[in-house]
Amino acid sequence: MTDLEVLAAQFWEWRAAQQPRSRDDIPRIDRPAGWLPDFSAAAVARYRRERDAFADRLARIDPGADRAAAVDARLLRSALARVRWELDVLRSWQRDPGFYVDQTLGCVFDLLTPLEVDAARLADVRRVLAATPALLDVGRENLAGEAVREFAGLAVTALASVEDDVAATVAALTSLHPVGWGAADDRALAAAGGEAGRALAAFRDSTAQQLPGMASAEPVGPEDFGWFLREVAVLPYSPQELLDTGRREADRAAVLELLERHRNGSAPGARPAPRFTTGAEQAAAEADAELAVRTFYEDRGLLTQPDTLRHYRTSPMPAYLAPIAWCGVADDLTGPDRLDQDGSAFFPPPGPDLPYFYAANAADPRAGIIHEGAHYQQLALSWRHPRAVRRHYYDSTANEGIAFYNEELVLASGLFDDAPATREIVCNFMRLRALRVVVDVQLALGELDIPAAAALLETAVPMDRQTALEEAAFFAATPGQAMTYQVGKTQVLALLADASRTDGFSLRAFHDRLWREGNVPLSLQRWELLDDRGDLDRIEQLARVRA
Repeated sequence: MTDLEVLAAQFWEWRAAQQPRSRDDIPRIDRPAGWLPDFSAAAVARYRRERDAFADRLARIDPGADRAAAVDARLLRSALARVRWELDVLRSWQRDPGFYVDQTLGCVFDLLTPLEVDAARLADVRRVLAATPALLDVGRENLAGEAVREFAGLAVTALASVEDDVAATVAALTSLHPVGWGAADDRALAAAGGEAGRALAAFRDSTAQQLPGMASAEPVGPEDFGWFLREVAVLPYSPQELLDTGRREADRAAVLELLERHRNGSAPGARPAPRFTTGAEQAAAEADAELAVRTFYEDRGLLTQPDTLRHYRTSPMPAYLAPIAWCGVADDLTGPDRLDQDGSAFFPPPGPDLPYFYAANAADPRAGIIHEGAHYQQLALSWRHPRAVRRHYYDSTANEGIAFYNEELVLASGLFDDAPATREIVCNFMRLRALRVVVDVQLALGELDIPAAAALLETAVPMDRQTALEEAAFFAATPGQAMTYQVGKTQVLALLADASRTDGFSLRAFHDRLWREGNVPLSLQRWELLDDRGDLDRIEQLARVRA
């Protein structure tokens, strides 16, 4: 192994233990055996020292004239910048009570997202529940005098019925009886669940009592946000350029949806109607649809579907996950050590009052397959990458950009020629994701607050109020994530347009490479594929302007 490969392997081993749990499913990773999050003051100080030591080692490595090695080195620089972003800029561990909900009940949620819950997984659930009171005590120490009112209010709301939620989850888990799990284990799980539920409720109540004295949220600001764009996301745009892109694309999407509704004679704002009466019926239809989408890729010469690539499946939400489904995205995109397993997702029962994305999937399961299913395929292919450093998550722009691009790719290629209502849904997805750029950037710059951002999403997409509030709150806590769909798609389109003008261009080969390199920021993909440093030169220019 080269010095760079050794450094990358050691960094990612460290990151698996250091990285905080988040509600985003793309950066979800496999953890070391017995792992628990640690954000005590001593741990944070140690993380900073270790991060700086990795950065010093990286600075001493010269990749030379090998462009692929230079891309790998820039990837590690991005990963190290993200650690700084988390620890020193966002400081969620110090400012957001919801961070500690994620590090406790959120970790339980992640353990329960795979389809199979065996005795070992139940033992991990019990271990996290048992550790929850101590983890929340660390949170109280870190948050004292630093917690932000808006984030704290969101945590209080989320935890409104947490004792009942945890109790319902534990009760459902004790009915599973996997091999190797006995009555004594059930009692220990129930005891740990009871203690965790009480601790989370006490955390909620003490946070609520302190709300009036907390400071209001402050935006991350143009300087730090610009640094994030350049160093973490490797994006060649200023915040204003991103806003311009979001607004133009929102207008374009609104017109496409208008034209589609006019073509179909649909009423403005009509919600998709569920096609299914039972979850089993929806799951069966999704399995058939996933096969049809894969056949479509091959028949149209769009994207190779290797025999070794497993499938993306959906199932009704199990009773043990439903009470805490608010903790994250209820899917399992597998991982580098589980490439022989299907990707999967859970969904609530079909009905008339489903949230935005679940309603779309209940009307046509392909609406989810072309995005979340694309995530599964991209990650499963990237996890096989011959260059190990490219098997990891760096920033959502490439991952989300590819999945969002895939939606328009299959729409334009005719997948939904038989489904007028789904064409409308896909156009509405476009409008939402373009508006996310505007919301994300304006929240980061302080031009919108969370209620105003939620109102914009609710009225302009439109979408249900609860989903709009959840999206706005998540965007405020994770600046730079919501914009990734549209910004990444814009970069993919530009890369495709330029690549299509090269000799020997093949659309299938382009897509096969794009999916395989799907963890690599698109500015770096452009440099490696086309020997075009234009994006990287622009990033350096923006950095000089800020300096």
